[in-house]
Amino acid sequence: MSADMVSLLWIFIGICLLVFLIVGLKLHNIISLLIAGIFIAFAEGVPITKVVPTVEKGIGGVLSTLALIVIFGAIVGELMTQSGASQQIADTIVSKMGRRYLSFALLIIGMIFGMSMFYEVAFLITAPLVISIAREAKIPYMRLIIPTVAGATMGHSIFPPQPGPMALVTAFHADIAQVYIWGLVVIIPSIICSGILIRRFIPGLDKMPLGNVMKPAPKMPKDQLPSFGISLLVPLLPAIIIIASSIVKSLTKPSAMPYKLMSFIGSAEISMLITVIVAMVAFGYARGKSGKEITDELTKAIKGISNVLLVIAAGGVMKEVIIDTGVGNIIVTMFDKLPVSPFILAWLITVLIRILTGQGAVAAITAAGIVAPMITAMHVSPVLMVLACACGSNTMTLMYDGGFLLFQQSFGISMKDTFKTWGGLEFVNSLVGLLMVLLLSVFVH
Repeated sequence: MSADMVSLLWIFIGICLLVFLIVGLKLHNIISLLIAGIFIAFAEGVPITKVVPTVEKGIGGVLSTLALIVIFGAIVGELMTQSGASQQIADTIVSKMGRRYLSFALLIIGMIFGMSMFYEVAFLITAPLVISIAREAKIPYMRLIIPTVAGATMGHSIFPPQPGPMALVTAFHADIAQVYIWGLVVIIPSIICSGILIRRFIPGLDKMPLGNVMKPAPKMPKDQLPSFGISLLVPLLPAIIIIASSIVKSLTKPSAMPYKLMSFIGSAEISMLITVIVAMVAFGYARGKSGKEITDELTKAIKGISNVLLVIAAGGVMKEVIIDTGVGNIIVTMFDKLPVSPFILAWLITVLIRILTGQGAVAAITAAGIVAPMITAMHVSPVLMVLACACGSNTMTLMYDGGFLLFQQSFGISMKDTFKTWGGLEFVNSLVGLLMVLLLSVFVH
């Protein structure tokens, strides 16, 4: 067996070890990722004196680019929840679009919440709201849950500043504004197929029982809610700032002050900081909350995502080991002559890692280390490569995946029904997203 094949074999064994530690031994994700990463490093021949520096570099590299973004995202989500801004967005969009277009309204709601909050937070906020809407409209609840979840999972997987797509943007040096623009082209047909059309092919959808875990959301009085305009502006503000920054930069010279200013404001960290400040004012101070009350909400949000942040950082170890051992270059060499699109290859790699690890952000971060060399070697668009991997990180999962279990346990449905609903919509999201990336690759280079 050649040395290259041995290197790939060790990577595969390392990922299998990771799955065994998480699924078989029920070990915490952080410990499992570190053990698997260190195992791969030793197996690939990394000198013992360089293993710890590699671990530190992997963790530090992820935290340096994602820590503030993850924390700020959690804060915005908490402020929106506590102020009733989330309820205002849902109520207004549903009332404006009416019963006829209710499913499309929930696609939009899910996408907005998915791109502005952690998926788990978005799910736990929207699911009770959707159950309430389903009861009022006398519609089987799963018919409305599917479009909401389809929008939320795809929005979370494709758009910065969420951890997975942000890590891909950083690793591939992609233009973040173009990720938003082309991401919108990818997401629209994806969520329509996975949230609307797929329901026709799921048997027994209208008869799925609802357990007693997920209750309809208690509603705040309308006169206590923030306005719809500010409720919608805050979660979309990072995208608005980043796209505006890109437009200004395209019209000015790098040496000009507007270019330098918008480069600063349009960075992910500063755009999120601005969003947090606006959210604190709009959803806190403007509503009569004291500084202490707002600080308590911020502290609660940060505590809630500490585990997520550390898991993502541990995933950076796997990525760094893969980069340092040169496995990405081996894969490029092996597949460079094959008649396979690099976008399909990148998607397959990310899908495999997501299925094996059960972590979308970890799959994206790990795949980034493998896929990055393809961009230069195969002369493809970094933006489209971001979107291909992002779609791959949002795919059909198994019963040890956090999203799978959250969906199944929240509604109290069977494993079979979870595969038909959650599994089906995730697979369609991922596959249609890839097909859109392949279509765009004809025009975008």
